[in-house]
Amino acid sequence: MKDCGGCGFGTCVEFYEKLKENPDLSKNCIYIQRGGEETKEKIVKNSKTIWKDSLGREFDFILDHFPEEPAPRETIIPHNPLLTREMDIKAGEIIIGRPLGVSCGCPVTHSGIITDVDKKTGVIVWCVTGPLTPRQDGFKDLGYYTALAYEGLIQESRCEIKIGMRHFFLPRRCMLQWRHSGLVNYLNCTPAGLQARLEGLWIG
Repeated sequence: MKDCGGCGFGTCVEFYEKLKENPDLSKNCIYIQRGGEETKEKIVKNSKTIWKDSLGREFDFILDHFPEEPAPRETIIPHNPLLTREMDIKAGEIIIGRPLGVSCGCPVTHSGIITDVDKKTGVIVWCVTGPLTPRQDGFKDLGYYTALAYEGLIQESRCEIKIGMRHFFLPRRCMLQWRHSGLVNYLNCTPAGLQARLEGLWIG
């Protein structure tokens, strides 16, 4: 399963259930568009986790979201931090932007819902959810930004996760399905899974 979120649903299984009611939704899935009906069946039936990204590179875990949130948290800062105040960015709003430079350099514009804003520093925490919400409800365009940290839950992994180690991981809603890496600097056992925060982010 890809679970990239590009279709607007939380999981491929959830999308597939809606697809049975409304076949026209198939146009929302880039993988179905590329591979047709055979790909549609594989997306749902392949429920076993394969610890490789879309380029065949291994990763250690999938970073999932907290139960009350739609996607993992990403901490970011605009390339012009004053934009946070000038655009009057607030929690609950929908924004788009693209991570540029040494932190990530992802070629995809990110979009999501803000959870916290620090007007003094310009730092923003948001949940990167995919393009469907801004298309439907509008958005503010932040432009380029630097990704500082990811935070979410680890519910399964292929190795032991350790504080102080750099791990490869896959954010749950990554539309490219590319592995990221980050230094784990916080871990906490919760009923929903292992809470983790990673800083010093890179793609690849």
